[in-house]
Amino acid sequence: MPSQSLNRWNGERAEALDEIEGAHAMVGGTERGRRYATQQINYSYAALLSGHFQGFCRDLHSECVDRIVAITPVQLQVFLRVEFIWNRSLGRGNPHPGAIGSDFKRLGIDFWTEVYGLDARNERRRDLLQELIDWRNAIAHQDFDPVAPGGPPRLHLVRVRAWRRAVSALAHNFDQAMYNYLRALLGSNPW
Repeated sequence: MPSQSLNRWNGERAEALDEIEGAHAMVGGTERGRRYATQQINYSYAALLSGHFQGFCRDLHSECVDRIVAITPVQLQVFLRVEFIWNRSLGRGNPHPGAIGSDFKRLGIDFWTEVYGLDARNERRRDLLQELIDWRNAIAHQDFDPVAPGGPPRLHLVRVRAWRRAVSALAHNFDQAMYNYLRALLGSNPW
């Protein structure tokens, strides 16, 4: 059974991303060939993908915090919840791999080791996540040298789709890693 965070990722977050795919098709068509009017849509798609993935990660972290806090004495619950989310990277910065690992490590898990253990492809997916974040920052700050040094900052739909597949697979593996960890920690199914 997936977490509420994963259900939201597969539901309303996927629908929002599908909307921008639809906008891309309306502007650029669905036929093969070069698209000249879609660059800003590709930029928007990448930024939106990063934002929704950050939202998923933050939601999953909060959901895990809630499960851990629920087994503590009532008088400690508010204090512990605040401590677990205080200065959380996913609440103020990009969902880059270091921020994700750091935030989940506060819950006692060696996060990326567990995620890699679920699927060997997750190391490559982590690299694709970092590439997405690099492009998101280039777009947001209008500084493309880090992602396209000396060349035109062209972002193609095929690349954004690859990032979407990668982060979607990561979302499922994040959910599974935290399910396994919390089940061992709590002695029952967390969701």
